[in-house]
Amino acid sequence: TLIPVKMRSTCLVAALAGLAYAAPQFINFEEIDSADAPLVTGPAPEAVSEPVTYNEKEAKADAIAQVTEELSTPAKRSLVARGVNDPCSPQPDGYGPKPPVDSDAAFLAHQVFHDTANNAPTPQGYQLSFADKQASVQANTYLGLSTLKTYDTIKCQQLCDAANLCTAFNIYFERDPVIAPAEACPKPDAFTNIKCTLWGSGVTPESARNQGQYRRDFHVVIAGSNGYTKNSPPDAQPGFTGPTQFGGAINAPNSYIGQKFFPGVYDAGQCAGACVANTGYNKRHPRADGTYDACNFYNVYLLSKNNIPEGTYCSLYTKAWEKKYSTNYGQNRGSDSYTVSSSYGYTLAPQDAGHI
Repeated sequence: TLIPVKMRSTCLVAALAGLAYAAPQFINFEEIDSADAPLVTGPAPEAVSEPVTYNEKEAKADAIAQVTEELSTPAKRSLVARGVNDPCSPQPDGYGPKPPVDSDAAFLAHQVFHDTANNAPTPQGYQLSFADKQASVQANTYLGLSTLKTYDTIKCQQLCDAANLCTAFNIYFERDPVIAPAEACPKPDAFTNIKCTLWGSGVTPESARNQGQYRRDFHVVIAGSNGYTKNSPPDAQPGFTGPTQFGGAINAPNSYIGQKFFPGVYDAGQCAGACVANTGYNKRHPRADGTYDACNFYNVYLLSKNNIPEGTYCSLYTKAWEKKYSTNYGQNRGSDSYTVSSSYGYTLAPQDAGHI
C-alpha cells in the first residue's frame, strides 16, 4: 500500500488527506510482507526454453492501477501455473559434454565443466558476479531461459541485451534426463544441457541457490555456473529527467509522501507509474485551499534480502533531492539483512506546483 508511515490504519487516513511527511524513509516491512511474490523464480526443471514475457508498458499501467486502487482497497493479483512434459517423452537439446560415468557425483566432479566456467570470457559492459558454482540463480527477478549449443557467455550476453530490462545472466551446465521421468521410467539416462537464464536485476553469489532437484529418481544437478551483471543504469522515463545515480536510498528531512514495493523484476517504470498515480489521486482530492501533494521526484532501488534480489522499491517526494541525502543503505530485521542497491532518482519535468 502506498503509505508514508508504518501503521496501516493511520497511513490510509494520511494518504487520503494528501499530507507530506518529514519522517525517516525506513523500509516498510508491512508492505513487503503483504506483497505477492512472483510464482516463478527460475526456469521449470523440465524447460529448455522460456521466452521473456515481461512487458514494461503493461507493468507501468498495472503500477498505476495498483496504486490508485490501493489508496482505497487492497490489491489483487493472479498467478498462473505452468504445465509439465508428458511421461517418458523425449527431452530436447542436450548439446553439452558428458562425464565418462553417468552419475550425479561424476557430473559435479567433471573437470571439463570447471575449466570451461573458469576460463569463460566476461562480456564487455558486464562484470563477473560469481564463477563455477554448483547452483543456478533462483530469485524473484527471473525473465526467461534459452538452451545453448556451447557454453558461450557472449551469446548469453547478446540474449540479455536483446531482452527489455535484462540486467544480468546466469550460464551453467545442467544434468538432465533424456526422457521425462515418470512411474514407468523413474531413472532415465542423463545428458547435459547448457542453460542461459536472464534476470531483471543483478545476480549475486547468494542468489545462486538452486542446487537442482529430483525428478522421480533422477537427480538434476548443476555445475560450472557463472553469473554476470550489466554495468548500466536503468532506462530514462517519459516525463522525468534522470536517472541520477545515488549511493544508498534517499533519506530526506521533508517532502516524503509515500512508497510502493513491486516484487519481481527491477523496473524504474513501475515507480514512474506509482508517482503519476499518486499525484493523480491527490489532485482529485485536494485540500480545502486547492493545494495537493504532487509527486515531483522518486527514488527507485533494488531491495535485496540477504543479498538475494526481492524487487523494486519506490519512495515518492514532492521535491527533488541530491545524492548527499542517499544515506540509507538498508536495515536489519531479526537475522535478515535488507540492503539497497541500484539506487537512482528521477525528477518530474516540468514540476507540478501542487495547486488546482
